[in-house]
Amino acid sequence: MNGRSRTRWVISKQGPLLGLIGVMFGIFLLQEIAGPAWYVDLMAVPGQIVQSWRRVQEGSAGGADYRQFGTLLSCAFLHAGFDHVLYNMLYLWIFAALAVDLLGQRWMLLIFVVTAVSGSLCHTLFNVDKFIPMLGASGAVMGFEGAYLGLATRWHLPEPHVWPMTRPIPAGQLALLAVFGVAMDYFSLMTHAGGNVAYGAHLGGFTAGLFLTGLFAPRPKAARDH
Repeated sequence: MNGRSRTRWVISKQGPLLGLIGVMFGIFLLQEIAGPAWYVDLMAVPGQIVQSWRRVQEGSAGGADYRQFGTLLSCAFLHAGFDHVLYNMLYLWIFAALAVDLLGQRWMLLIFVVTAVSGSLCHTLFNVDKFIPMLGASGAVMGFEGAYLGLATRWHLPEPHVWPMTRPIPAGQLALLAVFGVAMDYFSLMTHAGGNVAYGAHLGGFTAGLFLTGLFAPRPKAARDH
């Protein structure tokens, strides 16, 4: 397969993921150009979300309260700096591309939405009285790592080979990398380390991805029974 054919094949197979990553970079560029005024209401603020939920329970919620719940997803499209969006998109590409290879584009998009929202919810539950805004796709990135682990616990997966990995690596090693990452997040959360890093979002996204594929995902065509 020559370079042009390879490019067309990647675009046809990973088009939605590449589009999602392009949107992320485009939104970050807009953040840098226009400043925070337009996106400040799109960040997830745990204390405000909790207050809105209480008003829903009381029956006094208005439109602003329901829009507040939308920040559980919208915050995943925002980033705090170039290094933040760059590293998130690099790991999103690796693990989400594997999800496309194994499960298809629709499952990839489903995993992104479910784990992004789950990550924001988990962060909110750990910070119910905090009013510090949260932004970033880290919950979804960890969600794809959890999703890969969920598949690896059910079947033997083919060796992944996704750029920038220069060669195929054993699927078990990649699954162990996901376990190591979430273990470090758990340790940091329990010891209150890490400053402004939303470790609760990482854990929530990872757990949602793990259960989503560990319980409900169909068997990938290239997978074998253990």
